[in-house]
Amino acid sequence: MGTAPYAHYSPEDLDRQYNARATVDDLAPILARYAEESRAARDTLTCHTGVAYGPHPDETLDIFPARQPGSPVLIFVHGGYWRALSKDESSFMAPAFVEAGATVVAVNYSLAPGASLDEIVRQCRAALAWVAHKIHRYHGDPARIHIAGSSAGGHLVGMLLADGWHADFGIAPDTVKSATPVSGLFDLEPLINTHVNAWMHLDAESAARLSPLQHLPTQGCPLIVSYGETETAEFARQSRQYLDAWHHRGFAGQYIDMPGTNHFDVILHLADPASPLTLAVFAAMGIGPASAPSAERPT
Repeated sequence: MGTAPYAHYSPEDLDRQYNARATVDDLAPILARYAEESRAARDTLTCHTGVAYGPHPDETLDIFPARQPGSPVLIFVHGGYWRALSKDESSFMAPAFVEAGATVVAVNYSLAPGASLDEIVRQCRAALAWVAHKIHRYHGDPARIHIAGSSAGGHLVGMLLADGWHADFGIAPDTVKSATPVSGLFDLEPLINTHVNAWMHLDAESAARLSPLQHLPTQGCPLIVSYGETETAEFARQSRQYLDAWHHRGFAGQYIDMPGTNHFDVILHLADPASPLTLAVFAAMGIGPASAPSAERPT
């Protein structure tokens, strides 16, 4: 076994590496934009709010149907370090994607510490299965499902890409046609000894079980990875390492550089139909230009 890539950090430095909030001066205005732009989407678009995908009160979706039946679907999974936010702040990209011809689904799930990460992962898988079975009712094509998520949502995207669970939910392993984890967490082991574990309660076994990097699929879809320019070195490493592992498996994947962004506002660029990140997702979904700009960050 090799040395862990984060082993050179002191405990205090490692904790700082995973303190995303400390990388911005004032988080409140960014969170306000999540809420305000999502509220505007619900107010201006056709939206089915609080659609149940399971029996728990937290297991709900906000669905923005495409204008035409048989359209591709974007499922968005929110971040918040698994303990904050909800679907209510997670549909800011709906106007851009509906206008481009997609159905958009914002996923709600239970939050830690009230729910374990195993349960949160199960809920997100149940949400994906629900969409695969029923999105045709909302002009979505179940054969063209694409997923995206930010931060903890990026981790959950990785767990949706993992093998071994689809049969239990009655869907095919290739249900997801492309995936966009932004600022994601793919190796949970370093979190065990950080402040994050105060609410996540991970141990070595659960961290391994719930790390997407340790559960890469045997059949991979096109992957779009991005993160903010001012991310900590560890957040950046996690995304690069996951993309490298994806490539090592022979799967298609690209990195989208987003200059001038941070951990929290980079995902807001999905609301801009002209941003490099949005153009890449449009291309993967077949609703935008045939190609999208991409770049690998120099080493």
